[in-house]
Amino acid sequence: MSTETKVSIASKETTAKMKIKNIIFITLLFLANSIFAQDFDINRVEPPNWFTGMKNSELQIMVYGKNIGNTMVEIKSEDIKLIKANKTENPNYLFLDIEILPSAKPGIFQINFIDKYRIVKKYQYELKEKTDRKRGFSSEDLIYLIMPDRFANGIWENDSNKLMLEKPNRKNPNGRHGGDIQGVINKLDYLKQSGFTALWLNPVLENNMPEYSYHGYAITDFYNVDPRHGSNQDYKRLSDECHKRDMKIIMDMIFNHCGSNHWWLKDLPSKDWLNNDSKFNTNYRGEVIADPNASQYDINKMNAGWFVATMPDLNQHNPFLAKYLIQNSIWWIQFADLDGIRMDTQAYPFKDFMSDWAKAVHNEYPDITLLGETWLQAPAFCAYFQSKSPAAGNYDSNLNSVTDFPLYYALNAAFNETDTWTNGLLGLYYVFAQDFLYADANQNVIFLDNHDLNRYFTSVGENINKYKMGMAVLLTSRGIPCLYYGSEIAQDGLESMGHGYIRQDFPGGWQTDSLNAFNYNGRNQKQNEIYSFVTKIANWRKTNKAVTTGKFLHFIPENNVYVYFRYSSNSAVMVILNNSEDEKRTVELNRFNEILKDYNSGTEIISDKKINKLDKINIDKKSVMIIELSK
Repeated sequence: MSTETKVSIASKETTAKMKIKNIIFITLLFLANSIFAQDFDINRVEPPNWFTGMKNSELQIMVYGKNIGNTMVEIKSEDIKLIKANKTENPNYLFLDIEILPSAKPGIFQINFIDKYRIVKKYQYELKEKTDRKRGFSSEDLIYLIMPDRFANGIWENDSNKLMLEKPNRKNPNGRHGGDIQGVINKLDYLKQSGFTALWLNPVLENNMPEYSYHGYAITDFYNVDPRHGSNQDYKRLSDECHKRDMKIIMDMIFNHCGSNHWWLKDLPSKDWLNNDSKFNTNYRGEVIADPNASQYDINKMNAGWFVATMPDLNQHNPFLAKYLIQNSIWWIQFADLDGIRMDTQAYPFKDFMSDWAKAVHNEYPDITLLGETWLQAPAFCAYFQSKSPAAGNYDSNLNSVTDFPLYYALNAAFNETDTWTNGLLGLYYVFAQDFLYADANQNVIFLDNHDLNRYFTSVGENINKYKMGMAVLLTSRGIPCLYYGSEIAQDGLESMGHGYIRQDFPGGWQTDSLNAFNYNGRNQKQNEIYSFVTKIANWRKTNKAVTTGKFLHFIPENNVYVYFRYSSNSAVMVILNNSEDEKRTVELNRFNEILKDYNSGTEIISDKKINKLDKINIDKKSVMIIELSK
């Protein structure tokens, strides 16, 4: 064998060995990569879609899934700009800041998630077109408040859901009874003919809690309707059906807390997503938010304490959570075509965030009405939370409306008390006398009861005359009146017995009910008397601008009689309340000439009785008269 041949063979052997080594190396590298490679997943993307044509072009998308935070992100679109992919301490989250350019059209763009130069996940994100219209509710409306689980059961098949922990039990006052969105849709014509113009439902979003979840205030998914109530599309259909009837839809939202079974709690985005823990409870003292002398300890306990152990307190000072909540409101307004939002526990979240929230919502929808639940005793504390209130100093909540709890307390006491310097009718007078604290008291939502309070019929000892007096004030005084479902038939209930007893089923809302109070023949004599009284005033009210948009003028109560007027430039209504337990009153009318001088007759709208001379009025004990004045 020649030397050249030997060299050639040796060279070939070396080359072969190198190939084998390379193959082994590549194989080992592949195995190593396989062993140490990450799995990636996408379980949730929220908001589920967004909209073109928004005034604020920025959007933050929360992406949740296994190890998704360890990826790089790209968006290949001329109309969508990825500003930043924000990571948190939890690798299962990404918060994508993007800008939707004015040139963007409705459609789908792709988000690529990249690991080691390869695309490991793709997501098709949809943009829909923003729609604009005039929104909002006002003193021209009469709101009907419904607890969906207790109003009407339209679809029996959704009463139970295999994915939901709590099953139906109508025998349990605090259990799920089966009322749903379809049930509400089925009764819209009843509400329309009864004089209601706006609908507020207690929360309908998912509350997947093991018990006591029917009320809706322990949300476990901010973007999906609870399947026992229906679906997102059902809620949208409810909104559409309301609008077909010239009725408005108000959505109940909660940003102070969520339910302890919210999917976040199983894998928090960051340690500061929640405030404290369940051992640190709120003091429930909303007054400290307005109190210039309050300690920081009391303020912190109010804002950062948990409402109850099953409702973790959300930290709205986390910038990702803050944006998430603001976008959630905007998404629902657009998706469900809302007219207003009622914000639960307005005083409990951080007030700077709540102001930012309302400002952001109004930036997109200037006409929408934002109502804050201000469960506070005195007018000054409630007024603090209305936008541009003289009582708020430098703080502006950017809220149109607040819940007028001081008036609620006065109305629940006035007709049960003996009139004194400060009690009875004078207690009612003093609340109205403090309207100077509000930017616009006519934007206050006023009520006799609600889902957290004694039924008004029980509060007045089931006295029909007192009940009518309260209803008359509700429907004719300043503010936006709100009636709790069943109040038009005088449903009763005492809160101290348990909330289930003030949230009883509306009779006739279930196919198996023996009585149907939605119909005249299904109501007893007392119920028909109350229903006729309430709905007659409600339907008349819609036609009377003096009551719905006019000014409010009252006179100090004397001799158990309180008189106030609603008036405009060319119309007026006179309301007379006699709070005497045992005597009728003759009311000399010359005291009220600053209004009556322009009128010479009137019609008492409850009885339809004509009043041909405005010199004196006889009014029965414990009764009310509503007189539409004529020139």
